[in-house]
Amino acid sequence: AECLDFSLVVVYIVFLCAILLWGLLYRTRGRTGFPSQTKPPKNADDKSNNNGNVPENSAQVPKAASSSIVQTYMSTFFRRHGVFVTRHPLLVLCASLLVPILLCIGLIRFKVETRPEKLWVSPGSQTAYEKQYFDSHLAPFYRIEQLVLATSASDQLEAPTIVNDNNFKLLFQIQKKIDDLRANYSGSTVSLADICLKPLSTDCATQSVLQYFQLDPKKHDDLGIDHAKFCFEHYSSEETCLSTFQSPIDPSTILGGFPGSNFTEASAFVITYPVNNKVETTGQENAKAMAWERAYINLVKEEILPMVLAQNLTLSFSSESSIKDELNRESTADAITIVISYIVMFAYISFTLGDRPSRLWALFVSSKVLLGLSGVVLVMLSVLGSMGFFSAVGVKSTLIIMEVIPFLVLAVGVDNMCILVHAVKRQPDGIVLEERISNALVEVGPSITLASLAEVLAFSVSAINPMPATRAFSMFAAMAVLLDFVLQVTAFVALIVYDFRRAEDGRIDCVPCARLKSSTVAGDNGGHQRLHFVARYMKDVHGPILGYRPVKFIVIAVFVGLAFASIAMSTRLQPGLEQKIVLPRDSYLQGYFDDLEKYMKVGPPLYFVVKNFNYSSASENTNQICSINQCNSNSLLNEIARQSLSPETSYIAKPAASWLDDFLIWMSPEAFGCCRKFVNGNYCPPDDQPPCCQLDQDSGSCSSNGACNNCTTCFLHSDLHNGRPSTTQFREKLPWFLDALPSSDCSKGGKGAYSTSLDHSGYENGIIQASAFRTYHTPLNKQ
Repeated sequence: AECLDFSLVVVYIVFLCAILLWGLLYRTRGRTGFPSQTKPPKNADDKSNNNGNVPENSAQVPKAASSSIVQTYMSTFFRRHGVFVTRHPLLVLCASLLVPILLCIGLIRFKVETRPEKLWVSPGSQTAYEKQYFDSHLAPFYRIEQLVLATSASDQLEAPTIVNDNNFKLLFQIQKKIDDLRANYSGSTVSLADICLKPLSTDCATQSVLQYFQLDPKKHDDLGIDHAKFCFEHYSSEETCLSTFQSPIDPSTILGGFPGSNFTEASAFVITYPVNNKVETTGQENAKAMAWERAYINLVKEEILPMVLAQNLTLSFSSESSIKDELNRESTADAITIVISYIVMFAYISFTLGDRPSRLWALFVSSKVLLGLSGVVLVMLSVLGSMGFFSAVGVKSTLIIMEVIPFLVLAVGVDNMCILVHAVKRQPDGIVLEERISNALVEVGPSITLASLAEVLAFSVSAINPMPATRAFSMFAAMAVLLDFVLQVTAFVALIVYDFRRAEDGRIDCVPCARLKSSTVAGDNGGHQRLHFVARYMKDVHGPILGYRPVKFIVIAVFVGLAFASIAMSTRLQPGLEQKIVLPRDSYLQGYFDDLEKYMKVGPPLYFVVKNFNYSSASENTNQICSINQCNSNSLLNEIARQSLSPETSYIAKPAASWLDDFLIWMSPEAFGCCRKFVNGNYCPPDDQPPCCQLDQDSGSCSSNGACNNCTTCFLHSDLHNGRPSTTQFREKLPWFLDALPSSDCSKGGKGAYSTSLDHSGYENGIIQASAFRTYHTPLNKQ
């Protein structure tokens, strides 16, 4: 970037020197009396002066002799087109309006795409392919409902710790309200237990500091806050710290704002409710979850937030559908802005298109309110026609399209409408309207056509961009600009014909059936109308000032300098889309994203997916992946662990959780409490699980009953080859591992932790189609 900046500065200085040198040479040549090549020959002036038949305003009409072939052809076309429209305005108006009206029928299939992955990721990209593969072979990533409770910092002191008894009691109250929440869906009620992720098919996988007490307030009363602090350091090794779904809870995922690894000084609780997700095809697969999420947001706003504020804490929150709902709310608010802008532009058009008559009553005739309103309606029809066309062919719209394209087409349309009307008004009043219209189209038609064509081509080229949101926007914009141009040179020209005929007949604008007396408007229909203020400014002030040579040099130098500065600054643009920018300023998600940036110490889950894992004894795939004894030093999991040591560059926060490592340990003869079998060869659970013990429903403890005294380990050391199972042993024991519940006697059971980590369909052939190894990103709370 520094080299580019220096190069641009050098080029800019050279450019300024060249301009100065050229100016000095030009001035010197003028003083020495060298003939200028820019002056026309004398006989040319005489010829033009001798032509007495040229009207005063003939400069308005392009001269065919100086036109290119394209411009000559276009001028001929527009002259004939102007004559035809003037003679048949009703036919042209009806035929041109029929096209966008028919296209608007496609709006019955109008749909808006709001899913971020469908907006910003190309369907053919590697990212989209990997997500589709993950969703189809493993399971769609769960929906996230999250709360962030935090203490507030004073002016001079840092935020105090949130880890105290009062805040835990508040958290239990919040948890009860969320557990009791019921949402209405199609005549039935939906609770969190109905939709939440349940690894063991019984309890929700709620990620909360309350899981150190198994979400039981009585255990908190008995054990106190010291138990939570103990679990911060022993969350994976102590059975009493396991969650209700028998999984360890990493404190870095449920606490925030702590320095280093000092969890007891955390200033925020992060509560996450994972909810089952489904691949959407019809849009109704997650309807139950979305209904509960809406009720959840209302509950937090109306009941939980006042509770938290009463304790001098702050609360931010979100649900999986929050961004979509807030964007929809913003688009609804923007609809009012669009309507207001169209009204303002209508007033502007009506003001600029009208004349400045000398008599007040003549203003009712010379105004162009009805013409301006008609022009705005044509712009709206072009936008709706574009949306209808692409909706009919199955292209979904986006919120950006609905918010931006109406303004874009309005700006282009207003510009061209003013050009057309003023071109007609500049024609001599002594000629018939048919000739005035055709002359005006010859004058401005080619420029309007080429400008509109350039805009359409620019948007059309952008449509090849693989990003769906950009491609859809470009297609909608190109079609809207094209329709707008067609309506301007057909329907709007026909409306100009009607409006000028109305004015010539002395009929009142907006009430054309009423007519003023000819004496009222006499003296205002003929002759030249007074120029507008802007036109007078351009003619008398702006133009002459730009004619001075020093001003020309300054203007060129400034704008070339701005161009070079823009090139230099473009290298400093940061990629990414800041989510807070696209949300309403009063959205509750603004505070949520601020808290994520401030408190979160770990990012979202990161999955490494291995395809077609060959677990046969003849394959080296096992040692190429695992990270325990006898695994390759450069195995996948060892490399992930090494990269997690430098999270600043790898963005990997932790070593990956490995079902393969845990499975190999679970099968090992040293883990005598894990892989066991009865005498008949069936799976035998650990001694602290039924039927090996008697479960006490009141205390939850399990006392041994001797039912599993005859159980033996699955393998002896001699049964394994270098500590690795054979193909048959791997195939037979993998289902046992995935159904094994973790407990204190054997914490390596795979049920729950790895239930969705493998696609074991067809694994009997020695190949596991897909398996995932989960870790975490570093905090991705800034873009």
